[in-house]
Amino acid sequence: MAEVLEKPVQLGGGNKGPNLDRKKSRKAVVAATIGNTLEWYDMAIYAYFAPAIAELFFPNADPVASLLMTFAVFAIGFIVRPLGAFIFGPYGDKFGRKKALSLAIILMGVATFLIGVLPTYAQIGVFAPLLLVVFRMIQGLSAGGEWGSNTSFIVEYAPETKRGFFGSWNQVSTAGGSLLGALVAFTITAIFPEEAVNTWAWRIPFILGILICIFGYYLRTQLDETPKFQELGEKKVQSKTPLRDLFKYHKKDVFITFGFTVHWTGSYYLLLNYMPTYIKTELNMPYNTALFINVIVLTFFIALVPLIGILSDKIGRKPLLITSTLGFILLSYPLFTIMSDGGLAVVILCQLALALFLACYSGPGPAAIAELTSTRVRSSALSIGYNTAAAAFGGTAPFIATYLISVTGNIFSPTFYVIGCGLLTFFVLLTLKETAKVPLK
Repeated sequence: MAEVLEKPVQLGGGNKGPNLDRKKSRKAVVAATIGNTLEWYDMAIYAYFAPAIAELFFPNADPVASLLMTFAVFAIGFIVRPLGAFIFGPYGDKFGRKKALSLAIILMGVATFLIGVLPTYAQIGVFAPLLLVVFRMIQGLSAGGEWGSNTSFIVEYAPETKRGFFGSWNQVSTAGGSLLGALVAFTITAIFPEEAVNTWAWRIPFILGILICIFGYYLRTQLDETPKFQELGEKKVQSKTPLRDLFKYHKKDVFITFGFTVHWTGSYYLLLNYMPTYIKTELNMPYNTALFINVIVLTFFIALVPLIGILSDKIGRKPLLITSTLGFILLSYPLFTIMSDGGLAVVILCQLALALFLACYSGPGPAAIAELTSTRVRSSALSIGYNTAAAAFGGTAPFIATYLISVTGNIFSPTFYVIGCGLLTFFVLLTLKETAKVPLK
């Protein structure tokens, strides 16, 4: 067994042949995409109603202080994601991606519903923010198991020559959850007056979380396990102690995944989650307008991601990944400057430019990160490496952006953060080999 663990296990030279039915493959990816969309809707909706939550759960004479506390709780959901990764990642490697995904969506749906019915600070005092933290932590545990398991599931189902395209649907669904949340938030703020939204209507999207949980769970229970995971069982090389094996034989996979993710998560959450708040508070546009812009940007981003995933199957992952990091390093500050001097159309165009660079990472990203890791511990490596970076650089992005503006007085200071993240990942990418044409380990 020691010899098996110390040498990479090659499984079949790619997903070709009788083990992979194309119809079953498409069905699996569609179901995984829908389930992941619903999961990330639950995770994202909190950010869209941050201003209302700030007033009800963190009352303070200083609105900035209330908003900082709200984003701190947003960040807590990410800080506990590595813990969820340590639980769900090894679980997925030992018992299967399907079981890990099914359990994760139950936790997410229940926690989201409980936030929707949670009494406010005025009703139960300090217990309100404390319980909000607890439920947000449960959401974080679920998210910690979702991304790595879902990425492994989709890429392992993909034909060898289409891993970029298939894998891109993981990011389509992740952003799709944010888009669904933005559409619901936009609808709520359009239908109800601001006072109603800030007192009770904000709860509606959270309460819907329980219905989403039931539907998502049903979809996932109808799926078969991935061919790659089944091959491990047939060859009797499936890991019985994934966490131990990961850090004993494959710890490099974790460090690569972490560095690979820093730019990805920092730019993603700044652009697609924090920007509605930034547009309202710093550019002084109505919040409903900010949400409308976010819907446009998300729709554009989602449309681009699978196209760039296809492109990565043809020209490779690295050229696109490096283009993304350089785009944010060189252009984020100028684009933020242009936004501050322009109207609605200018703000939209600048965000679309940033979304293009983000799509250059999100299209090839899931396939590239899965190709860099071993099937035996892929769910663990992706879950732990990705979610540790997401906790450190993604979930904290709205908090850090708000803090940077408050201490510097410079409304462009959030770009310093994404530039730093881009630089770190840029140097990591330079050390990696191209993996687009290489069979999964």
